[in-house]
Amino acid sequence: MKQKLLIFGFLFLAIFIFQAKGAKAEVDPNFDPNFIISDEEMMSWNSMSLSEIQLFLQQKDSYLANYQIENAYGTRKTAAEIIYEAATANYRCPDHVDLSENPGEEMIKLLCDKITTVNPRFLMILIQKESSLIENPDPSQKRLDEATGYGCPDSGGCNPRWKGFGKQVNSAALQFLAYMEKPNRYPYRQGQAYIFNNDRGTIYNQPLMVTPANRATAALYNYTPHVFNGNYNVWRLYQRYFPEGVVTQIARYPDGSLLQVEDQPGVWLIQNNQKRPFHSWGALTSRFDPNRIIKIDESELDAYPKGSPLKYPNYSLLRSPQGEIYLIVDDEKRKFAADEIFKHFGFHPDEIIDVASSDLKHYNDGEAITNQSTHITGALLQDPRSGGIFYAYDGKKFPINDRVVLDKKYPNMTIHKASVEQLESYETKEPVVFNDGNLLKSKTVSAVYLIANGKKLPFASGEVFENLGYSWDNIIEVSPQHLYLYPFGETVIDPKS
Repeated sequence: MKQKLLIFGFLFLAIFIFQAKGAKAEVDPNFDPNFIISDEEMMSWNSMSLSEIQLFLQQKDSYLANYQIENAYGTRKTAAEIIYEAATANYRCPDHVDLSENPGEEMIKLLCDKITTVNPRFLMILIQKESSLIENPDPSQKRLDEATGYGCPDSGGCNPRWKGFGKQVNSAALQFLAYMEKPNRYPYRQGQAYIFNNDRGTIYNQPLMVTPANRATAALYNYTPHVFNGNYNVWRLYQRYFPEGVVTQIARYPDGSLLQVEDQPGVWLIQNNQKRPFHSWGALTSRFDPNRIIKIDESELDAYPKGSPLKYPNYSLLRSPQGEIYLIVDDEKRKFAADEIFKHFGFHPDEIIDVASSDLKHYNDGEAITNQSTHITGALLQDPRSGGIFYAYDGKKFPINDRVVLDKKYPNMTIHKASVEQLESYETKEPVVFNDGNLLKSKTVSAVYLIANGKKLPFASGEVFENLGYSWDNIIEVSPQHLYLYPFGETVIDPKS
């Protein structure tokens, strides 16, 4: 697996040269047309309150700060209310609901499902990018009627069905939600390369190749299929309006990464973009394979805020100062409902560790362990009819659909034959998948993926893989069917390259 050349299928990042001969304007060298904003930023529908949106418009001396107009459903609202509700209180209507007759907001509430859509910060940036309304104190009626450019193709002319500020903002919010939820319905997609030729008023004389690294960036190109005079402006407006929301690239080490500073003993888990220290080798090895540890510079670790420690091995028995006994399962503490239940499961009192209350506060409260609980530390059960293997835990069974999952995740566990009645009494859940931080590839293609937040993140190139310190020896080869269980995530790139 240590080959230097690895074909990563259709996934690669374009070589982007900013000082091109004949350039008509300077471009910020931090701009990456492959990654404009993150998926998380696009979908943060609760990033601003109504009052914060209104204050932002006032600070920009925007005409919209005092503008009132009908929303998409015919109710008179302020511009701030229209933006806020398009993001936080929108509606998804069945196909049979005819909105052309404008049934009114009260009827819409009865006929349609209330949903959230996209970030109101993004909606205001889209408005400024398309019509300059955020900073314009005296816009024309045409600008207001075409606020987000929805239904206004490059070929010219706007569809009168979407005329009006309320309809424009609402429709744009729903359109970007559709881009994010159903990306395969649209021409620009994550991980595929596109040539932008004669990009209207482009600053370059040569074609530009772009490979969207995530869904949000692909969505922007679907809405406006241009790099400049379009999506570059989205990125620049984020820099000006909401710099805290700008993510020029994904985190160098996603969740699930195990990091260790060169020549230092401590190991850290990256989780929720925080570094969590392991306080013992047992706490590490009971949860993760130490072969996955990546050596880094201390400056890189300093970039992460410190999170709660991982002090005790998984399945430790901890006793609080009040005498309550807990079983630690990952990030949860499960309380034994009574002393006799603790004895029922065969635990020995010598296994209990007395801890301070402060040690327990780092764990979430899990379900209490009662005499109805089963397999509280997990078990492998075999179906006598099919021979299939399940991971059983507390009344639930999780199918194992690939032998390599069994070998890699549970190498030291014994498989027990179960009765048909026993298996049928357990609730069937989703198949077992690998935890964050694992490296997977299919047996049929050479693309390598990092698992993070339950998604498969493709590496942009073999060079990125090596620059980030990953080892070819740690790649796990799985069946195509197993790899299909993970939805696609953002492409792994190296911010330092």
